[in-house]
Order: sequence, then structure tokens, then C-alpha cells
Amino acid sequence: MKHVIIGMAFLAAPQLLSAQTLQCTAPRGVQSIRPDLPSQSQPTRVLPIGGYTLAITWSPQFCRDPKGNSSFQCGGTNRFGFTLHGLWPDGVDKDWPQYCRPTAIIPQAVVRRHICATPSAQLMQHEWAKHGTCMSGYSPARYFQRSNALYYGLRFPDMDGLSRRNGLTAGDLATAFAAANRGMTADMMRVTATREGWLDEIWICLNKAFRPARCPAHQGGLSPNAPLKIWRGSR
Repeated sequence: MKHVIIGMAFLAAPQLLSAQTLQCTAPRGVQSIRPDLPSQSQPTRVLPIGGYTLAITWSPQFCRDPKGNSSFQCGGTNRFGFTLHGLWPDGVDKDWPQYCRPTAIIPQAVVRRHICATPSAQLMQHEWAKHGTCMSGYSPARYFQRSNALYYGLRFPDMDGLSRRNGLTAGDLATAFAAANRGMTADMMRVTATREGWLDEIWICLNKAFRPARCPAHQGGLSPNAPLKIWRGSR
């Protein structure tokens, strides 16, 4: 088995980390993947690209929800903080491109290389089919290489300390996240949460050169003064 262990000091001594894969053992064998296709509610939409969104998921909250639970991401000895959801091309206006061209199942070698960043082979297929196919000249290997380079280039604030802060707001988290990443400001990301106010994801806005940029007003997310809770997990 392939073992990936990064940043194990996170719980004992909070610090800025280059990644949030705390411990990951990549699964053996071929990963089952089914095609991810456009539908009536999610149709093909070929549009010019105006920028990108890098979406990262707070794994402890994902694993708390039985609907999102997975044995690989949430069971055994694997431990994750933020995981890579995906790299999404945005449109010039409110609409975005998606499912731009037909695609085959992504190669198993690509899955094995990146599954400790995005711990679901099926999610990887979805991200490539819906988003990666809209990036001109990109193959699955190049798409995941690009998204993983952006993900592993991030630094993260003390999430344990933030989770214990009374009166935490979405703006507090965005400010702490921006402070950990040179050239980033709080208005260059959107924080999302569950209906109960628990941190779900952070969406980082990027320009066409894949550099952090101010998010367009129409892209939503929590208001800076919205109360926010961060689930630390049970282990």
C-alpha cells in the first residue's frame, strides 16, 4: 500500500500546513467509476471562461453527514482536514460552462496519483466530466495536475483554534485564511455552510491566470458577519 502522511502535528501543535491530508493510505486495486453525464437539469453548456473557482471541502463536516460518508475518506486510519472538491471554470457572467465535451472514464493511474487530495474516484470523474472538459487543451492528467498544484499551494490557519472561538463569523475565517496565504484577501473567497451554520466549503476565486482574485458580487456565499461553527470531528 501507498502511505501518505502529512502534517501530523496539526492536532498536537496547530500550525500553518501546506496541505490538509493528515494521513492517507491509498486504496489497492481498481477503483469502480461510472460515467458522469449531462442531464436535463445539468445540460451541456459551452461558454467562454472568465475565471476559475477552487473549491475545498471541510472533511470533518462531510464525514459527520451520513449521506456524504465514505469508508475511505471517513473510516479507518485516514484523516483529512480540507480536501480538494474541484477546479471550476467560471463564465464571464452568471452562467458557467459545464459538460463541454463527451469523455471516457479517467485513467486509474490519475486516480491513484490524486486520490489523497480528492478522496473519491467518482467525484474525480464528476469534476473532470463537468468542469475539466471545458478547459481547452486539457486531459484528465493535466486537469488534476493543475487543480492539485493549486490545492497543495494553499496554507491553512489554525482550524482547531478557530473552531473554539466564541462568536466566530464567516468573515473571521476568511480573514484568517487570507492571512495564511500571501496575496490573498478575504474578499477573494466565499465561505459556505450547512443550514445549521456549520462550515461546509471554502470557494477561492481565481483569475484566468489561476491567481487569487476578488469574487464577483453574484457568486454569493455567507455574508462576512454570518455566524459560523466548525466541526472538529470525533477523533
